[in-house]
Amino acid sequence: AEMTHLQAGLSPETIEKARLELNENPDILHQDIQQVRDMIITRPDIGFLRTDDAFILRFLRARKFHQTEAFRLLAQYFQYRQLNLDMFKNFKADDPGIKRALTDGFPGVLENRDHCGRKILLLFAANWDQSRNSFIDILRAILLSLEVLIEDQELQINGFILIIDWSNFSFKQASKLTPSILKLAIEGLQDSFPARFGGVHFVNQPWYIHALYTLIKPFLKDKTRKRIFLHGNNLNSLHQLIHPECLPSEFGGTLPPYDMGTWARTLLGPDYSDENEYTHTSYNAMHVKHTSSNLEREASPKPMKRSQSVVEAGTLKHEDLGESENTQPLLALD
Repeated sequence: AEMTHLQAGLSPETIEKARLELNENPDILHQDIQQVRDMIITRPDIGFLRTDDAFILRFLRARKFHQTEAFRLLAQYFQYRQLNLDMFKNFKADDPGIKRALTDGFPGVLENRDHCGRKILLLFAANWDQSRNSFIDILRAILLSLEVLIEDQELQINGFILIIDWSNFSFKQASKLTPSILKLAIEGLQDSFPARFGGVHFVNQPWYIHALYTLIKPFLKDKTRKRIFLHGNNLNSLHQLIHPECLPSEFGGTLPPYDMGTWARTLLGPDYSDENEYTHTSYNAMHVKHTSSNLEREASPKPMKRSQSVVEAGTLKHEDLGESENTQPLLALD
């Protein structure tokens, strides 16, 4: 078969894997892409901001070259961005919120891939300092990281593994994970992003995370549900799926402990520890056309000092009231 330029740089093994697992056929790649592109006129309500071959190809790969499914994913990708404009405003590594999340290790990204060529992303839940990072900023940092990683064609074909370590994640931290923000995360990752997730592994999850999981199960597709593994503290069951030589010591692996700055340094470049504004970002985001410019005027709020009284802060939303020492935390009713 003639090698199409769209597969340039892929190893013969990966091209073969794409053929076997994803029904990718180099001879009709251009026709497949064009057929997805032809469906765009059926959704005039959505702004398709990128329609080049390489971009559409990601969506075909993510849906095993099922054209209708690939188009649905492409439409949802842009619709999600349209419906959540402020999440994608200043969607760059040097955005203060995203940068803070990256610097705090959300997400961690291991340098080496697993034995199936998949990229391993790590989340150490206990490191979430809720006075520093909003859940939304962590989600934005994860989506931006995936956006950068998915540029790599090998990863479009091999996919990703996500390991979430819940050890020492407190009940108070968990109470911030409201159904509505979890739903936002699931929509962003499961329904709107062109990546193949080979597995989502929960490690050391406490009972309340188990309860939360039961709560969000209805939002999960069967396919996703089958790929979520709750290992508890049984690392052997994790090692059966991901070899220990691919894992840092926190997960009983043979690699050294994960250094939280690894991925932040990769994304932010040499000056990553410098707290000033950055000039360098390795990802040039697509800019969503904003309807109103007053979005730009609101500066990102500074994290509140814990001693500051709630009254003095004045502008807090109800879910933030639990932060200050002198108030009873409110039950987050969502």
